[in-house]
Amino acid sequence: MSKRDLKKYLSEINKEQLEEQILDLYARIKEVKQFYDFAFNPKEDKLVEECKFKINREYFPAKGRRAKTRRSVAQKCIKKFKQLGVDPPIIIEIMLFNLETAQTYSARRKVYDTFYRSMIKSFEELVNYVIENNLQIAYQEQINKIAEEAWQQDWINKTAFENLRF
Repeated sequence: MSKRDLKKYLSEINKEQLEEQILDLYARIKEVKQFYDFAFNPKEDKLVEECKFKINREYFPAKGRRAKTRRSVAQKCIKKFKQLGVDPPIIIEIMLFNLETAQTYSARRKVYDTFYRSMIKSFEELVNYVIENNLQIAYQEQINKIAEEAWQQDWINKTAFENLRF
């Protein structure tokens, strides 16, 4: 169904029918419930802390378990935040936290080539998102710090980090 068809359909139904449909969507679809819960009670701090906890646990798991270092954990949080319409600085905070946590991990442990590839992809997404939202001045120092840390840790793709920063 196109957006135009949806608008036409919505104009043809009455308020009570629309309310019923929204309540039905709220009850059936998890994403719709999350959207409305966030829209009317945005507990951004709680979401940010939950996300940071998940990312940190990915690199530093409890009770001696092996770290999985999956980039997808942070990406799911970021995607969810974007869908909810969270402000860009908060999304950038999560992106920075992910990269900084990964660098802390790699300073202590041996990592593999796939790790470096996923981190450059995360860094590139961070830089592009900052540029998209015209926040270069606000985040230039932190982005440069991440690129410098990649250089200091002698990452195999350190020049890519260097080339991406602004």
